[in-house]
Amino acid sequence: MAPVHKVALIQLHLKPLSPAENFAKAESFIRNAAQEGCHLAVLPEYHLTSWVPDEPNFRESCADSATYLKRYQELAKELNICIVPGTIIELEGDSLHNIAYFISSSGEIAGRYQKKNLWHPERKHLVSSADQSHEAFDTPLGRVGLLICWDMAFPEAFRELISDGAQIICVPTFWSLRDVSDEGYALNPDGEALFLNSTVVSRAFENTCAIVFVNAGGPPEKGENTSFAGLSQVGVPHIGPLGRMGRSEGMSIVDLDMDVLKIAEDNYKVREDMKREGWHYAYTQIRDASKL
Repeated sequence: MAPVHKVALIQLHLKPLSPAENFAKAESFIRNAAQEGCHLAVLPEYHLTSWVPDEPNFRESCADSATYLKRYQELAKELNICIVPGTIIELEGDSLHNIAYFISSSGEIAGRYQKKNLWHPERKHLVSSADQSHEAFDTPLGRVGLLICWDMAFPEAFRELISDGAQIICVPTFWSLRDVSDEGYALNPDGEALFLNSTVVSRAFENTCAIVFVNAGGPPEKGENTSFAGLSQVGVPHIGPLGRMGRSEGMSIVDLDMDVLKIAEDNYKVREDMKREGWHYAYTQIRDASKL
């Protein structure tokens, strides 16, 4: 029998330019997740600062990123829980990098990923990882990959991680229902929700993997009356979404049965086909066969 991993989806409402307050709230949720026996806790993109790059103090609010990363490492070790602390904005000279980490339950950093596919308004503020390859890494939960938000729109990113053996792909996100033009919103006010729900499940099916999607949420007092999309969930093949949330802040705990992924691969044979000599897509052939 494959293991069952208990995963906490922590859908935070983020206070702009308030890393200390946002960290304290995230820590409280993670401690509750650990008490519930969770093996992994995942936070949203930009969870320390929110995304307000035109605010005068935005860069200043990102200055202590290394300190907060170390605190998450200490928290993971203390609670014996793996943590994906959403994304953390890091300063490198004049550049801003949007970084996701996977912190193992030992407190060690198992994986690091810099956002590649930047949403159009981000491109004047952030530096992309450009042509760096997507690489999976080993964790206490198995082989894991990281993607961020708009990466969801690019199936090639998932395929490259799958070719490197990823079974779980964590996707911290900051996605609203109004991340489109007025014309796009008028076509369907729930269009972005449709995008997210469809894509999470599709990527799980077509890659025989689990997609741990965690988005920012709206303030609890507003309930579903918010433009924050929320909808954090774990997508798995055969079953679909697990633990799907609404739009407001909260936590959902999901039992991720890794046997489901084995059954899906036995049925669809996606990974088996990708290993074949006659596989049609060249980038999967550059991988070291020993990793597959």
